[in-house]
Amino acid sequence: MWFRADNWKEKSMNIAKAVQEHMLEESKKCKNDYRDAYVEHFVPVVKYAKQLAKEVGADQEVVEIAAWLHDIGSIHGYKDVHHEYGRDYAQKYLSGVGYPQDKIDMVKHAIYAHRGSKSIERETKEAECVADADAFSHIYNVVSLFRLAFKDKQLETDDAREFVRSKLERSHKKLSTHARGIIDEYYSAAMIILREED
Repeated sequence: MWFRADNWKEKSMNIAKAVQEHMLEESKKCKNDYRDAYVEHFVPVVKYAKQLAKEVGADQEVVEIAAWLHDIGSIHGYKDVHHEYGRDYAQKYLSGVGYPQDKIDMVKHAIYAHRGSKSIERETKEAECVADADAFSHIYNVVSLFRLAFKDKQLETDDAREFVRSKLERSHKKLSTHARGIIDEYYSAAMIILREED
C-alpha cells in the first residue's frame, strides 16, 4: 500500500487522489455497460459533490472519496446491489490503506444512501451531497444517458426515451431541497424534451 496508518496525518492529503487513481484503474478493467463511466459519470459526480460539500459545510474529503467510490459495484458487475457492494468495498479498501474508521463509516453511509431507486434515509450532509451530485450528473448530462440507452443497452427510440425519463425522474425524486433549487430549471427542460409525442 502507498501509506500506513502510522503516518496517516502526514499523508491524508493524498487519500482522495489515491482513490481517484484506483477508480481510474478499476474503470479500465470494466467490460460491462459502465466502461465509459469514469469520464461520463464519476468525474462530474465528484465535481458536483465537492461544490455541494463547500456550500453546505460537509466534510469535503469524505464527500470526494464517497463520490469516487459510489458506483464501484456497477463497474464490478453488481448493478442491482451496487450501493451495498460499494459500502462493503469501501470498508475493505479504505481500511486497507489505513483510513480512519470514523471517516470510513461516513463514506460507507454516503455510498449506501446514494441509490435513488431505494428508500434509504440520508442521515448526513455528506450522504446528501453524494446523492445530489449523482442526480446532477444524470440531469446535467442527459446526453450520456442516451448514449447508454442506444449504444450499450441497444434500445429503440421509444424505449430509450422511457429509460432516460425514468432515470431522470428517480434522480430528481432523491434530491435534497437545496439541490432542487439549483437544478429544477434543467430538470424541467429535460422533461419537456423527453415528453412523448402526441
